[in-house]
Amino acid sequence: MISPLAYVDSSAKLGNNVIVHPFAYIDKNVEIGDNCEIMPYASVLSGTRMGSHNRVFQHAVLAAEPQDFKYKGGDTLLVIGDNNVIRENVVINRATTAEGKTEIGDGNFLHEGVHISHDTKISNNCVLGYGSKVSGNCLLEDCVVFGGNILVSQGCRVGAWSMIQTGCRFRRDVPPFIIAAKEPTTYYGVNAYILEHEGFGEKIIKHIGHAYRIIYQGNASLFDALLMIRNQVPMSDEIEHIIKFIENSKLGIIQG
Repeated sequence: MISPLAYVDSSAKLGNNVIVHPFAYIDKNVEIGDNCEIMPYASVLSGTRMGSHNRVFQHAVLAAEPQDFKYKGGDTLLVIGDNNVIRENVVINRATTAEGKTEIGDGNFLHEGVHISHDTKISNNCVLGYGSKVSGNCLLEDCVVFGGNILVSQGCRVGAWSMIQTGCRFRRDVPPFIIAAKEPTTYYGVNAYILEHEGFGEKIIKHIGHAYRIIYQGNASLFDALLMIRNQVPMSDEIEHIIKFIENSKLGIIQG
């Protein structure tokens, strides 16, 4: 199932039923799990650790050297989970240092032209739209959806179940369960339709909305707003997640 027209380094470790199409390139120090498919002209470079059932399309480059002036050479890692679709011309940089790693979780779909920079983590079941660019040391939690041509600045975090509309660019954190839109990127409401579709209860969605009204429509400081949420909004895993996400923010959150 490996084309004789592909290059596969003799030290690369390939699982069962891996398909490698003509003119694909598999470097040394690469591990690819079972039932993956590597399309023509895709490059899987040194430092890639890939799980099972992934599809890598034409001209994608996995584990490219980090575009980071702190990178001093040497072996660093890109770790990819299972059931990901990595479309044409996607570039993913491996980590800057041996202590770190760039990480792609499970079930993600990266559209054509997406770029994921060094030491960034994409969690599970995220969709990144055409041409989106994520800088180094970022974090996308589970089930994030990007429209096309999103630009994410260094070190930003995007909370679970958030949706970022096409063309946004941001330098602050995007809290969980919301829609972000416009330029500059701002809070545009709770991602209620998707949350309802995915089985979140009506009361939970209302409580999330209440929490964000306190944050974005109240006159209190962010510190006081979080205290008010603890006092006024029934606690749940989702509300606790919102509070902890904001408390742990180093860059601050997008404006309302």
